[in-house]
Amino acid sequence: MTVAVTTLAGIRLVKPLRTLTEAAMRVEAGELSTRVPVRGGDEIARLSTAFNAMSQRREQLETVRRDMTNDIAHELRTPVSNIRGWLEAVEDGIARPDVDLVTSLLGQSRQLQHIIDDLRDLSAAEAGELRLAPEPIQVSELLSATAMANQATAAAAGVTVTVADGEAIVVMADPVRARQMVGNLVSNAIRHTPAGGSVTLSARADPETVVIDVADTGTGISADELPHVFDRFWRAEKSRGRQSGGSGLGVAIVRRLAEAHKGTVTAVSTPNVGSTFTLHLPRHSITTEPPGERRSATARGPGRGEAVV
Repeated sequence: MTVAVTTLAGIRLVKPLRTLTEAAMRVEAGELSTRVPVRGGDEIARLSTAFNAMSQRREQLETVRRDMTNDIAHELRTPVSNIRGWLEAVEDGIARPDVDLVTSLLGQSRQLQHIIDDLRDLSAAEAGELRLAPEPIQVSELLSATAMANQATAAAAGVTVTVADGEAIVVMADPVRARQMVGNLVSNAIRHTPAGGSVTLSARADPETVVIDVADTGTGISADELPHVFDRFWRAEKSRGRQSGGSGLGVAIVRRLAEAHKGTVTAVSTPNVGSTFTLHLPRHSITTEPPGERRSATARGPGRGEAVV
């Protein structure tokens, strides 16, 4: 009887373990959709549940990786194709290398540089390798400087950028990254606001948090698209046209920079009415980088904290 019971228990234990082993081998071979049946509530069942969760997560990450690779290829292909096309036209004698052509090629090369810089920032932030050098920042000065830096772009688009009056607020944050966050949101708002519209910057203080709002009277975002607004390369235009500019990484970078500051960023929007992006940053100190590794604004290149989105 003892031998029989032991044999049956062994068979009952080995069979699900063999199933898990075969499933793990299929996953290793690339079959990421592999799942195992879950029966009962014992340790084997919990192990099966954990395996299914791991397999599902890996499948999701692979989908994200594949989509990101396609998106990067799409974003880089357009400016590279334009530059190559014009240079070949000059080489064949079809086009002349005049001032207008040089300006156009320079603009395309700057677009490539923006995409590369944005990808670098996003990669560093997601890997937890982003170094911050927080210091006290006057929020009113931050908003005013960002509004001033975007005045030329706003004027060309027929959009008014204003800073609402508010109380004197100080926040502990990296000044370059803080300006990059607000600048990305302002640039994004300008691009999606039609001529005659406005973008308003405001700030308020909670006991533990500084809240910065960037509100526009733009085209807005539908309810089903709003959850994806912080995804990489997301655009409201389904055609993915570049008429409005931008790399599609700006608000994704804002989210990662906010998280690096132990804060958050949220968005609310009403189609054809406007959108409001809100930064929540802790008022107190965050982890600083080691002395001597302070990164200056000039290290990022001209204008990186102002309109790179």
